[in-house]
Amino acid sequence: MNKQQFSLIDKEIRGKTFGILNTIDQEGFPHSTGVLYGVSKPSSKFTIYIITSIKYRKTKNIKKNSNVSFIIPFPHHYLRFVPSNTITLTGKAEIKPFDNGEVLEIFMEKRILRLITEHLSEESKKELVIIEIKPDPRILCYGVGISMWKLRKGHTEGGYSVRIPKEKLY
Repeated sequence: MNKQQFSLIDKEIRGKTFGILNTIDQEGFPHSTGVLYGVSKPSSKFTIYIITSIKYRKTKNIKKNSNVSFIIPFPHHYLRFVPSNTITLTGKAEIKPFDNGEVLEIFMEKRILRLITEHLSEESKKELVIIEIKPDPRILCYGVGISMWKLRKGHTEGGYSVRIPKEKLY
């Protein structure tokens, strides 16, 4: 897939703030949790950011195994019988200190993300960290940008992949 198709997927990812983070626990079992996320600035390398507590299971799992997947659902609010479209990223996650000004600036740009960060006490900030996800080059998509008429032909019609341009990768 070309850069133009990545642009569509990039725009869709930036338009959302909710995703599902999947980590692996110390016994090798998957753990999934819904999270709010932010995306690096368009001029930067493509990165997903999550602000969370150092005490949570997802953080502990990432410390032991940095492999993650991240799913962004696009539910059909009016056609509830139609499966949700999805974007799925895999990659490596790192735990970073909370005091990253660029990430906090990204979270201040969207109202729901701003609510996470704008009224934090100094005490609560001590427990917070940033999960930084550096995605693999290939993004798996289902149904995003595809018409309902094409999807009616069969559920396999909706799956495709897009590659992140090399200049956007770490």
